[in-house]
Amino acid sequence: MLEVRNLSLSVSIQGNRVEAVSGVSLQLEPGRVLGLVGESGCGKSLTAQAILRLGEFQGVEKSSGDILLDGESLFEMSDEQLRRTRGGHVAMVFQEPMTALNPVFSIGSQIIEVIRLHLDLSKQQARQRAIDLLNDVGMQNTEQLLKQYPDSLSGGMRQRVLIAMAMAADPDYIIADEPTTALDVSVQKRIIALLLNLQKKRGLGLLLVTHDFGLVAEMCDDVAVMYAGQIVESGPVKEIFDHPSHPYTRALMGCRPEVSQSGGSLPVIGGQVPPPGRWPTGCHFAPRCALADASCAAPVATDAWHEGRHTARCVHGEAR
Repeated sequence: MLEVRNLSLSVSIQGNRVEAVSGVSLQLEPGRVLGLVGESGCGKSLTAQAILRLGEFQGVEKSSGDILLDGESLFEMSDEQLRRTRGGHVAMVFQEPMTALNPVFSIGSQIIEVIRLHLDLSKQQARQRAIDLLNDVGMQNTEQLLKQYPDSLSGGMRQRVLIAMAMAADPDYIIADEPTTALDVSVQKRIIALLLNLQKKRGLGLLLVTHDFGLVAEMCDDVAVMYAGQIVESGPVKEIFDHPSHPYTRALMGCRPEVSQSGGSLPVIGGQVPPPGRWPTGCHFAPRCALADASCAAPVATDAWHEGRHTARCVHGEAR
């Protein structure tokens, strides 16, 4: 199991350290898909990158908590252990493939480098594996593709290359950070179908970071809703879609456009996500919530409302 346990992260803003992720706990099991959903600025990508300790390169620091891979702390791993874990056990598909791929190296050299870093293969064997991986993700003319550079590919093709690189060392878990953000709708559908097919075929644990509840409904077994650095609701997808408990979850779901909708304005959530360092006391969503009262100013437990595995950080859980 890949487990994020009560993780808090801080960032530097104008020379001061402020908390950007607060007490986040997640569990990702092999063979299951977990959706991490919320508006931009809620801390989703920061949390996802922290799983591989990538945020440390941008000055993100752990304040408390831990991340465990099969019971072993990633924060206690040596540099060599962490290098083997990145890509070897846990891989990541980034949301912008043009910045994730190096523009001055060919597609082949980048995939082969990942393969040889983690697997004991010759250069020729690694090249053949790169071809097989590109075939697996639906690419054509793969031998010629190995010689091409990222700027000669479309957005959908670059995203497929990133997925092939993520699969290079047969990881146990994949983190997909908004993998369809910059793609056309038709291409998005193909990328999602590809990820799901690979996840089921290989029994992977998949963490999908997204702001799209439609993708969550289509892909995920479980979902965690994140707001202003906190998980405000979590549980099985069907239970949360049938009985959303937290006002923020209901507000997000209410903003989805309906096919039958004709004319009028789309529903919106008033206000904005508060930045780190400006979170309100108590419930972070209270300033934007129609149900907020004096009780919301006190600290709210993660499972203030719960029913089995379905929990919500709200003293008015399921109130309408």
